[in-house]
Amino acid sequence: MSSPRRACPVCTREIAVVGGRFARHDPPGRRTILELISCPGSRRIAPLMAPAEKLFDPEEPPTPGQQPLF
Repeated sequence: MSSPRRACPVCTREIAVVGGRFARHDPPGRRTILELISCPGSRRIAPLMAPAEKLFDPEEPPTPGQQPLF
């Protein structure tokens, strides 16, 4: 299963969001030295996405014959 992707606020690349944080990633571009460099946007808290649609209206009474879900 793949993780949702969002644009990093620093380098604007599409990065996976795991556990509410951007995954660790390198900034775009080539490296001339063989050292690992993480983008400053790595491990930042990702902004929340739009709220999910509700399956039913909690204000509306259930239809006769239906039992409550929980």
